[in-house]
Amino acid sequence: MSDSSAPASTDTATGSGKRRAILLVIAAVFVLAGLGWYLLWLFVFSLREITDDAYVGGNQVAVSAQVPGTVVAVLADDTQRVDAGQVLVRLDPTDAEVNLAKARSALANTVRQVRQQTEVAAQADAGIAARRLDLGRAEADLARRQPLLADKAISPEEVAHAREAVATAKAALELATRQAAAAHALVDGTDIAGNAAVLQAKAAFREAWINAERNAIVAPVGGYVAQRSVQVGSRVQPGQPLMTVIPLHDLWVDANFKESQLAHIRIGQPATVESDLYGGHVEFKGRVVGLGAGTGSAFALLPPQNASGNWIKVVQRVPVRIALDPAALDKHPLRVGLSTAVKVDTHDRAGAMLAAAPVNAPVAQTDVYARDLAKAEAEADAIIAANLPAAR
Repeated sequence: MSDSSAPASTDTATGSGKRRAILLVIAAVFVLAGLGWYLLWLFVFSLREITDDAYVGGNQVAVSAQVPGTVVAVLADDTQRVDAGQVLVRLDPTDAEVNLAKARSALANTVRQVRQQTEVAAQADAGIAARRLDLGRAEADLARRQPLLADKAISPEEVAHAREAVATAKAALELATRQAAAAHALVDGTDIAGNAAVLQAKAAFREAWINAERNAIVAPVGGYVAQRSVQVGSRVQPGQPLMTVIPLHDLWVDANFKESQLAHIRIGQPATVESDLYGGHVEFKGRVVGLGAGTGSAFALLPPQNASGNWIKVVQRVPVRIALDPAALDKHPLRVGLSTAVKVDTHDRAGAMLAAAPVNAPVAQTDVYARDLAKAEAEADAIIAANLPAAR
């Protein structure tokens, strides 16, 4: 009886040892998995922030008229590419051309009037010289007659008339001097081209010339047309939006991180962006260029009033702007508003959370309108030169 129970006890002990070993192996696997997960979190997951609440942003440049007019041609449509300075819409030029012709003739007439005023001033100076000669002659006559009065060679009346002639000559000289001063007041201090009246007429001509040029509405920047609303025959007013130009080579991503994710995000940190358009096959490289100055709800049209009624805490989100590589955008174009997933590498936490100094460089600029004034100035100068006196 005792011989049969001994093997059973041995088998039981062996089975318990195997179970214990299996449990130890399983426990070791869980410990190693936990340790691996902890190390993965410590060295990888804790050093990055991820969000899929991120969308592509870009400049939406509104194209509008600068002068009123009737649309006679629309030269660009939605989805089409346009270059900076390219004509997008043309307005009826009739009224502007009539105003330009009036301004051109007014400028030429003003130059000739100033020429006339200059000659009048010179004529007044000549009148002063003549009056001085008259005064000298009258004074000489009086000087000759006064000695003869003592000898009774002439009558007293004749001497009196001589004195009156001197007084009259002096008054005439004074009148001529003041008339000359009045004539010189319009022309002194400048040449004809720099005269105030000429400059005013020149400014009116430039305004009319620029208004005529602005009947051709051009693209401020290069990009792709969207939201075209202008139609042929429409009467447009200054500032009225006609279409939008979006430069797709200059886009960014606004990643809306939770407020609990912002502690380690700094300006300059590298980021990777995956768009739903391309999926994981295309990864865009970027960097953090700034954090928003407020949460999205703070800038909403109807911001929340947490101080009234019942209150439920809602985790807020702050937009973080991610700059993208223009070369990557040219190779894999994105569109404004596309959904993306953003991963920010927070290993380097030495950067600032807010910009330390203002940026002096312009965010965006265009020179397509600067050419207008230079051309108008050149044509105005040509009109003035054509109406100046010929060299003698």
